[in-house]
Amino acid sequence: MKRIFIIPVGTVDSSIVSGIANGLKEKFRCEIGIDKEIPIPLDAYNNKRRQYHSTTILGELRFLKLKDFDRILGVIDVDLFVPELNFVFGEADISRGVAVISLTRLRQEFYGLHPDNGIFQMRAIKEATHEIGHTYGLGHCPNKKCIMHFSNSLRDTDIKGPGFCDICRSNLGI
Repeated sequence: MKRIFIIPVGTVDSSIVSGIANGLKEKFRCEIGIDKEIPIPLDAYNNKRRQYHSTTILGELRFLKLKDFDRILGVIDVDLFVPELNFVFGEADISRGVAVISLTRLRQEFYGLHPDNGIFQMRAIKEATHEIGHTYGLGHCPNKKCIMHFSNSLRDTDIKGPGFCDICRSNLGI
């Protein structure tokens, strides 16, 4: 059975973490654990970009790998980047089974819109599912409705369906 451990990185609303846990449990038919928060690594912050380097955060998470869980998902509420992109919603280290997602750009408020907790929670679950899917060996899917389709914008995330296409589901064995 798949076992996923969720770790808040920095201060993260516990209701969002619980919603992500429930979503992952449903999507992967797995056991979920939630740990206490860990601090955001100070060396992850890039002063010039005013963002946090997601790969640095993944590096910290991989050292927390627990015997009883085969995957770790870090959930953080700061803006993330990788050098080749303006931002990322998340990143996965496939070889080590760890991933991180950022909640910041999933909020309506980030774009000057009124808050909508339902949309926000749905986006968080989609991004968590997508990144954990990578840790189980799934690549980006050409099907725009599949949760494994690449999101270059929030609109791409919103267009995706809530789950895996038949091919990705089959590759996961669920």
